[in-house]
Amino acid sequence: VVGWAAQMGTITFHPWPVRREDVDHPDELRLDFDPQPGTDFADAAGIATEARALLDELGIIGFPKTSGGRGLHLYVRIEPRWTFTEVRHAAIAFGRELERRRPDQVTTSWWKEERGRRIFIDYNQNARDRTIASAYSIRPRPGAPVSAPVTWDELNDVSPEDFTVETMPARFAEIGDRHAAIDDVAHSLQPLLDLYEKDEEGD
Repeated sequence: VVGWAAQMGTITFHPWPVRREDVDHPDELRLDFDPQPGTDFADAAGIATEARALLDELGIIGFPKTSGGRGLHLYVRIEPRWTFTEVRHAAIAFGRELERRRPDQVTTSWWKEERGRRIFIDYNQNARDRTIASAYSIRPRPGAPVSAPVTWDELNDVSPEDFTVETMPARFAEIGDRHAAIDDVAHSLQPLLDLYEKDEEGD
């Protein structure tokens, strides 16, 4: 799926999280860290530190990237065994656990008026009809920022404005693709689905 950004004369690529013939079973979990008013990329990057710790506890490898705006995306390759609904449940469970750990900084509240000055974990990016800007996609914003793969160690030292159509070619030539290893392991969603079931039973 390609989203056209005519006002900038660019094309933003929004791929579906399915790369196989069985289009009902995604092979990618997408976690969208969406800064709310009063927060910014630095706040999202701070929460990513907690997210990385949670992923480590679950035995899951995540790959962060800038969104090209104020937010942060986190990709996880998964086994294509679960439906879109189950993948969305896994994202909800991840967001809820982050919210428990950082209640003053993270929210999963769907209603905007309830989110406050926190980072919203947009689990709905895993719904069947949703797409998200791909890595290296150019965004229709002043300066032509690029959604840039980064390492965990880079997160606290970069800003979205560092990555543009002018700077990305040199960065890629120097260091290559920061997400080159993303296909090395496909993870199970079962630990997150177990968390989701536990949360539902507790409601």
